[in-house]
This record gives sequence, C-alpha cells and structure tokens, in this order.
Amino acid sequence: MVREFKLPDIGEGVHEGEVVKWFVKPGDPIKEDDPMVEVMTDKVTVQIPSPVTGTVLELRAKEGEVVKVGSVLLVLGESGEAAPPPPAPATKPPPPWAAPAPPAPPAPRAPGGPVPAAPSVRRLAKELGVDLAGLRGTGPGGRVTEDDVRGAKGSGPGPVGAVAPKAVATAASPGVEERLPIHGLRKRIHEKMAKSKATAAHFTYVDEVDMTQLVHLRDHLKEQAERKGVRLTFLPFIVKAVLAAFREFPTLNASVDDARGEIVVKRYYHVGIATATEEGLTVTVVRDADRRDVWGLAKEIDRLATAAREKELSLQDVQGSTFTITSLGKEGGILATPIINWPEVAILGIHRIEKRPVVRDDQIVVRDMMYLSCSFDHRAIDGHVGAAFVQSVRSYLEHPATLFVGLE
Repeated sequence: MVREFKLPDIGEGVHEGEVVKWFVKPGDPIKEDDPMVEVMTDKVTVQIPSPVTGTVLELRAKEGEVVKVGSVLLVLGESGEAAPPPPAPATKPPPPWAAPAPPAPPAPRAPGGPVPAAPSVRRLAKELGVDLAGLRGTGPGGRVTEDDVRGAKGSGPGPVGAVAPKAVATAASPGVEERLPIHGLRKRIHEKMAKSKATAAHFTYVDEVDMTQLVHLRDHLKEQAERKGVRLTFLPFIVKAVLAAFREFPTLNASVDDARGEIVVKRYYHVGIATATEEGLTVTVVRDADRRDVWGLAKEIDRLATAAREKELSLQDVQGSTFTITSLGKEGGILATPIINWPEVAILGIHRIEKRPVVRDDQIVVRDMMYLSCSFDHRAIDGHVGAAFVQSVRSYLEHPATLFVGLE
C-alpha cells in the first residue's frame, strides 16, 4: 500500500522545518519506528520515525530544503510498488501589467552539503543579503547562528563569521533607540506567552519552604550520585513532591479545552521543565515522571537539559506536558509570578535557596529557605485549592522522608 508521509505539526507556532539529514534512500527497507529523517525548526531539532514497516519508494525533499508542515516528505510502500507522481504546483497566469518575478535565489550550500542553519537564520541572511555558504558557524555542531549572519553583514572585508551585537540601531535615531527582531524561538515564546496571558485568568500564590532537611539529604546522596554517574540537583525531589501533591489535588494536573468548555484532568504525569537555552526558554518534558525514582528523574532531567542546549531534542521531548516547573537555579531570585504554560492550569516557580534567620521554638536559628511561587488559571483552580496545593508541596519538601514511604 502506497503511503505519502507528510511533515507533521512539530509544535505550536511551527509552520516549517528544514530537512537536515536523511537516514534512508529510495529502495531501502524500513521498520516501524526506525528513524527516517532529521528535521530542524526554529524551536527544536527532531528525528522523525517511520509510522509503518515497508519500503522507501521516493524522497520528496532534499537535505537543506525548507518544507511546510503538511508537505509530503517521502513516499512509503511495498517493494516493487511505484510512487504516485507529485501534484503539479498550482500556477496562475500573471496579469498583463505585472512585471515578471525574479528567479528564486538558489538554496545556500556549504562545501559537501547543506549549510546547518535554522529557518529563521536563513530568513535573516536573505534579508541582509548574506551568503550562508561562506560563513563559519559558531553554534553547536558548526551551525550558523544569527550572530554569525549579522557579523558577516557588518564586518565588511574582515574575517568571515565575526560576531556583531544583536541590537540593530534605527537609522532615524542612531544611538537613541534599538530594535531587536522577534523571530525564531523568541517569536514562539512571544506568541505563546501572549496567548496564555490573554486566555488564562492568572493568580499567583507564594509560600516559604524550609529546605534544610532536603539540603542535608541531597548532600548525603552526593557520593552515591557520583558513583552512579548522576548529576543530582533539587529538581528530582521537587518533581516527586509535586507528584505526591497531585494525589490530593488531581485537578492541578490538567488542561483547559476552551473550544469544548471542559477541564481535562490527566491520569498520566508528563512534567515539563523550563530549560534556558541560547535562543530562549524551552519546556522539555519528563514523560511518565511518576514511574521514575529519584535517580531516574535526575538522569532524564539532565539528558533533556543537554539535548536542549545542543539542539538535539526529539518530538516527544517537547510535547505533551501536563504540568510545568520553572527554575533559574542559583539565579532564581526571591520570587516571581510565572506565566502558565497554556493550556495547562498551573505552573510552579522555584527560587534560590539561601540561609536566613527564622524562628523555631521561640529561638532564632539559621535555616536553608526557599520561596515557591505558583501561578494558576483561576477559571479552573479556586484560590483555596491553589494555596492548599502549594502547602502540600511545601510539606513534602520540608519532610522529604515522606516522599519515600507509601502514599496510597
């Protein structure tokens, strides 16, 4: 059976992707879930697996080509079958007064293959008249970045690939204004955050957590973590505390279906972790977090953070989160009012742990303290429910031994 495979919707706001690498060629046998192609978008680089077992009949895109979501990437079938001819592009005769369109410039190519650059970088190069083929990429894996393009535009006869500032001064007011282009991942963040604020009725609840026992527990486990080759942060324990709190407050692991007017409570737990990259904030997803122990959570969180920085995330790594945790680590500040990862109903912000004087049993003592700030969609979560949820998370963090006992 002949089957055309189209570029899937890789993520919200992503309309196109660049074919980076084919893992197959016409005539190759392929099994279900075998990797077929690597596609790069402004948001993520993913390897797309085969949906069926069969034979590759035809490739409909070249490496380096930018294709739209819904375009046919390749044709699959059985050995000996013939791929159908691609549909002829629809053309309209130009009106008699219209000047002939100039020929499209050839796709930039580097020696030996396509230039590794995101679609947004290609658009910027086109806008600035920069030839990507001559650039030396300074990004991960030799990828050409926006800074490389701007540097080449502003460097004149100097060395290719010099880095220039991202800010572009306006001609009307030199030295007074700066205009920063909104594109790539920054544009996706721009659109999604605006959508969240315009849709969800945000309110934020803040509570203080005594992390002293958890700090001692983590310090105690550091040597064991090193033996296991695990980078043990506080995030795995915080994920565990959130999962435990979901048992009492299941409506926090939910999303809002505005089209159908429904709150969708999830019985699976895919925890999003907001990860900072050079391009902006990416939410990576720890799938089935409830089925992992602390070591498993630590390994997966570290794997996702590394893949995000190196632009090697898969489609599953960035889709389907049911609840999101955001942290800036040591730079986390005292507190914040995080924006919900729409259409989820809540997001938990964790902040800097620091020693502060507090009162215990009428005595002033020094403890490791941290603030939690959780934003909720008030359309789905009432104030007292949101507050009780954060207090439950706080209780598990302050008494971490309760995370390792039966909670049924």
